[in-house]
Amino acid sequence: MKESIETILKVSEPEETIADHVRKILVQLGEDPEREGLRRTPERFAKALQYLTSGYRQDPDKLLNGAVFSVCYDQMVVVKDIEVFSMCEHHLLPFFGKCHVAYIPSKKVIGLSKIARLVNMFARRLQIQERLTSQIAKAIQDKLSPEGVGVIIEARHLCMVMRGVEKQHSSAMTSAMLGAFRENKQTRDEFLSLIRTPKS
Repeated sequence: MKESIETILKVSEPEETIADHVRKILVQLGEDPEREGLRRTPERFAKALQYLTSGYRQDPDKLLNGAVFSVCYDQMVVVKDIEVFSMCEHHLLPFFGKCHVAYIPSKKVIGLSKIARLVNMFARRLQIQERLTSQIAKAIQDKLSPEGVGVIIEARHLCMVMRGVEKQHSSAMTSAMLGAFRENKQTRDEFLSLIRTPKS
């Protein structure tokens, strides 16, 4: 069956970009996307959004590859006060705070900077704090098979601060405890004590 002339001559329309959609949103809000202050906003927003969700284009195995070392060390390793910036998937508003990570090695340790990079990777996705906390803990558990992993995140959510209940000083705390951190109260208490210790 021969194609119709309309099919042959049909030119597919280019796919709309994030910036195109932002221009439409600005119009819906009653703004003029062509005014000086907003003329480049759609492109800037699209670029910022790509950066803030860059974690989707990263793989934890590749991120941690080459940074896992065989070491005879069986005491707790803690990296605390890792700054976290993420985007709430419910309102696309930021939440931010600090993440504390601990694990007890079993023959393997990981480069300390990689822990912060792992936190960033999962944070740079559309998230809820509870899932973010669990993803960090599970990734370390899967890669190192340690005796246990503990992750605590304390964060402020702009969806609570700027809108809704508008509680400007509220914060949320979530934890994920695996292995020894879940099973042993003494281990949990040591972790909590270490992250509460003020910097000298």
